[in-house]
Amino acid sequence: MTHRRTRFEPPEPAAAEPFVVLDLDPALVAPSFMPDRMELVDENYRALRASIAAKGQIAPILVRPHPDEPGRYQAACGHRRVRAAADLGRPVRCILRPLADRELVIAQGQENSARANLSFIERARFAQALQERRYGRDTIMLALSIDKSTASRLLSVCRRLPVDVIEAVGPAPAAGRERWMRLARAFAKRAVERPVDPLLERLDFIDAPSDQRFAMLYEHLAAVAPLPRPDAELRRRQFRFGLTTATATVTDRVFTLRTDRAIGRRFGAFLLSRLDQLYEEYAIGVRKSPSIRHSLGR
Repeated sequence: MTHRRTRFEPPEPAAAEPFVVLDLDPALVAPSFMPDRMELVDENYRALRASIAAKGQIAPILVRPHPDEPGRYQAACGHRRVRAAADLGRPVRCILRPLADRELVIAQGQENSARANLSFIERARFAQALQERRYGRDTIMLALSIDKSTASRLLSVCRRLPVDVIEAVGPAPAAGRERWMRLARAFAKRAVERPVDPLLERLDFIDAPSDQRFAMLYEHLAAVAPLPRPDAELRRRQFRFGLTTATATVTDRVFTLRTDRAIGRRFGAFLLSRLDQLYEEYAIGVRKSPSIRHSLGR
């Protein structure tokens, strides 16, 4: 037997993306064209500034040459470090790299996602700003490190809540996704009446911290428009007929019956063919006994 040896040649390493590390006057660093934070100065910022004052800036920020202002730069991320350097009267350490607009917003969003220091509504506003600049869902998902359904939830909140209401509340870091979504759905029901306007003008609301403003708005809106139940409270019931499984989901507004078409195609067709007859039977029962209730709705 003849043994043949094949020599493995590792591929040539990809050329590293060019960058330069330098210290810049903070006045030369403009913010990203895509806003993210709603409040630049809070307890986290003050802690960051104190850390930089004591230990120096450990992590450099990412900047690119400003596309419209020669001699200046634009930050992709690290806006708070720029502000802290300006407050402390020291240069800000930067990585300078040529970035296209899409590369900048992806870098900006991914750093914020990695640090997990943007609230739900700040992430929603960032997603909306990307959409308004005609970036596709793929860019939004990549920038925020999220899936398609999460992107849809973020965008739905900003679609239902006016900009002035969101800005009046602020980042509300303690208010999570479910509470923002319930508040947005409740507001959408009464959007024409603007039931929150009297609250937004009150001094105690304006002077309150952001999380407290959210709580005040939430309670106020609950009083004039009942808040929807959270998704976790959806009532579900599963039925099994041989190989066919049907799942019923009941909310205050919708009753949904789902079957697996792959194993229940004939059952689904049978059910559709009987819907009219079933409804007639139901209607007759209601006329005879107005208190009739389906077990799923109890």
